[in-house]
Amino acid sequence: MKARAASLMKSVLALLACCAAGANGANLQISPVTLNLRAAQNAAGINLQNLGDQPIYGQVRVFAWEQRDGEETLAPTQELVASPPIVEIAANSRQTIRLVRAQAGPVAQEKTYRVLIDEVSREDEAGRSGVDIRLRYSVPVFVLPAGAPGKEILDWQVFRERGEWMLRVKNSGNIHAQIGAMTLTNQAGKEFVISKGLFGYVLAARMRVWRLPVAREAELDGPLSIAVNVNAKALVATNSTP
Repeated sequence: MKARAASLMKSVLALLACCAAGANGANLQISPVTLNLRAAQNAAGINLQNLGDQPIYGQVRVFAWEQRDGEETLAPTQELVASPPIVEIAANSRQTIRLVRAQAGPVAQEKTYRVLIDEVSREDEAGRSGVDIRLRYSVPVFVLPAGAPGKEILDWQVFRERGEWMLRVKNSGNIHAQIGAMTLTNQAGKEFVISKGLFGYVLAARMRVWRLPVAREAELDGPLSIAVNVNAKALVATNSTP
């Protein structure tokens, strides 16, 4: 059981940075790919469309999404309930998954969840009991804080760890930061393209650490200019020194 849970968690976490660009499988289309619930909003929906000529079967689960010690964590939750949890989508048709907040009311700090949608085989197709997962989709859900529009406040730090270049981003704001295309420029003017699309998320009042996709000998010491898209807005930041 523990090994199975660990395997599930690894599969889930591998998907966390893959959702903003789209959630389209061979025949299953999911929209929206990100959900933002206003403070007074207690329900929302995710639309599943089957573009193929055969039915699609799926299961839907909701996890509380956290970041601890720079890493992603997921835990089962009943704060956000998905209905129905099991779906059968006929050929060339669609179905809506309804998400309902069990604890209604405004929040002071953004709350974050992941909705996992597994496309599965029918039991008789698998030829055995249990769930045969074909594809998995992960949809981020954000419950926005009450009051004035929230804001991300980011601190960037590039450092070495065991010879590898790492990026630590701390968010002291009250909403998440979606980090997109990013390029680092050193003092000599040399550019290092880190990402051309979605890089990852830093949740509100949390910190995230990544290994940078650069060579160990990359010249990233000292002040850096960081050109990056944050929540779909282009900005230029500088790294703080350790």
